[in-house]
Amino acid sequence: MRTLLVIGIGAGDPDHLTLEAVKAIGRTDAFLLLDKPEERQDLIRLRRDMIAEHGRPGHRVVELVDPARDRSTPAYREAVEEWRDRRADLVERAVAEELADGQTGALLVWGDPALYDSVTAVLDRVLDRGRTEFAYTVVPGISSVSVLAARHRTTLTRTARPVRITTGRRLAADGFGPGAEDAVVMLDGQDAYARIDPAGVHIHYGAYLGTEDEILVSGPLAEQADRIRELRAEARERKGWIMDSYLLRRTED
Repeated sequence: MRTLLVIGIGAGDPDHLTLEAVKAIGRTDAFLLLDKPEERQDLIRLRRDMIAEHGRPGHRVVELVDPARDRSTPAYREAVEEWRDRRADLVERAVAEELADGQTGALLVWGDPALYDSVTAVLDRVLDRGRTEFAYTVVPGISSVSVLAARHRTTLTRTARPVRITTGRRLAADGFGPGAEDAVVMLDGQDAYARIDPAGVHIHYGAYLGTEDEILVSGPLAEQADRIRELRAEARERKGWIMDSYLLRRTED
């Protein structure tokens, strides 16, 4: 039986690897790296450094070119499903060709695999096809949301108040959501925080968390929204990509 490990490797700081993740990397025969070679070269190098430091002798690195998702169509769900199908094709072929019976492969996931990541859904899709047999285990990681709260020395939850974890797309459509006074926002490509009524709202913002390029901003949304927009635009222009998240919090009455 082949085994796959889905390993959460943290938000960007190599020291955020858990002991479980280090041990998992150390027992892997082949690492299946889903990458977009033209993007995020610094993250690709960081992941390879982790493998080099903690991988066992004789491990192999298999590069897989991650298919692009159609971001121009308004049919969001359909585009995601089609993208996952193509990812499943890629992973299924790699498992069949690169892993012998009894060997262990690994997919390294930024942050935590349970939070806005599709790898487990892709593996379930491969297994449902019934053509390739393997077992897989998920190793949790430190998410950017955890790092965000730590960097700003705050908590995600307050007494008797729920917190909503959502995307920029849903924040723009729904706001904080029914009954929520705190919202963690990820995958915001359109500055959705600027569409929220800023009255009485505080923002804790973080980009490239855990890396040498880390950006932190905190304060009333009305005062910080323009600054954050400028910092995001400059960072995206300089690096070609951005990974960020933020906590919106209604201030105490």
